[in-house]
Amino acid sequence: MHILLGLLVVALVLFLLYQIRPGRAAPAAIPSQRRSERGFAFLSNGNLFYRAPGGAVKQLHSPYAQEALDRRERSRARHSWKEGTSFNVAAGGGRRNFDAAEKPLMATTAAYEADGHLLYFLKDDQVGGLFRQEIASGQELRVVLKQKLHLTDVNPSYDGSQLAASSQQSDGTAHVVLMNSDGSQFCEVTGGDTVDSAPAWIPWAPKQLLFQSAGLARNGEGYIVAQGNASIQRLDMETGTLTPILESAAFDYLKPRVSPAGDLLFIRRPYEGVRYGTGTLLADLLLFPFRLLRALFHFLNFFSLMYSRKPLTSANGPATQADIKEILLQGRRIDVETALRRARPVNGVPSLVPDSWQLMKREQNGGERVLATNVATYDIGPDGTIVYSNGRGVFVLESDGSSSLATTESLVGEVMAATV
Repeated sequence: MHILLGLLVVALVLFLLYQIRPGRAAPAAIPSQRRSERGFAFLSNGNLFYRAPGGAVKQLHSPYAQEALDRRERSRARHSWKEGTSFNVAAGGGRRNFDAAEKPLMATTAAYEADGHLLYFLKDDQVGGLFRQEIASGQELRVVLKQKLHLTDVNPSYDGSQLAASSQQSDGTAHVVLMNSDGSQFCEVTGGDTVDSAPAWIPWAPKQLLFQSAGLARNGEGYIVAQGNASIQRLDMETGTLTPILESAAFDYLKPRVSPAGDLLFIRRPYEGVRYGTGTLLADLLLFPFRLLRALFHFLNFFSLMYSRKPLTSANGPATQADIKEILLQGRRIDVETALRRARPVNGVPSLVPDSWQLMKREQNGGERVLATNVATYDIGPDGTIVYSNGRGVFVLESDGSSSLATTESLVGEVMAATV
């Protein structure tokens, strides 16, 4: 028993030394190069940024989000006098919380309209809203606002009369929804125990939609245990029929888009299903002591923060920004440290996704070719210009097939090509 405790202490000390070791941080410098002047927007850590052609990258500030923040501050100020009095004691003896929810509004999707206006969706734990803002004047219009609404992948139709999006449900499913450009006639057009997302309009067939779809597997208690490979489906909204366009047990097909020339664009990546065999069991057994130590460290670190207001590491050192260990990109968990070490950089910018994440073009004659690798997300403008990201940078795919850097960011979730 004493030997085991000694080993645990030694392992904990080694873990602490690993956490505070020097030289972990700074990414490699990005070589100087010609940067694209293309206009675009992108999401990063719940914030929306945009750049007019030839301009500088700016963060979009929503008046609605500012109003919500002001209301929270007024509520906090209004009830601050109750702190430390009997009015702040609940019936059970605990403290009442008079403050609004602390979680800020986050942007989950955005898209440019044909006239250059920017659509974006903001949400917190209670309410979600779709807004339209004119970049030139900064005027914000509310399109739709509902309790528990969560939209992603908003996409305006070519004539601007309708909006398609993916509505995320509390049970883990997602369905494609349609609405008029003013937010009226909101309705779901897909259903089932599936994750349907990334709807795309077809220029010559306004009553048809492309979207990606993946089935869900649940256990006896109804919990999701696996998600199937993503396929590209075509929905005929007049007849309600679905037609598979691309599906394979070996690949995920993501984010379909139709180019002005009529070609189908999409991201192809290897499908990673649930695998649990002898190798996985052996790895779990070997890693169990280290995972237990990590849990023990975070447990003790929590108590240290609660009672001494100091963490167990760097307690007296300068404040540092926490490293991002794991993120979610296109429904796939990404180990950031492993990705940055193994993935091929794009124009000197480190990639968060491997080169097996490929942007593909399927021509009308059925031929396919790779347009770019290390693609986490992309969008295509009305002139056919492609803007994409490897998770750390935004790039413009030139007509000659080369990629020019537009901007860099610590994390890029989605990109949107400007329409004007």
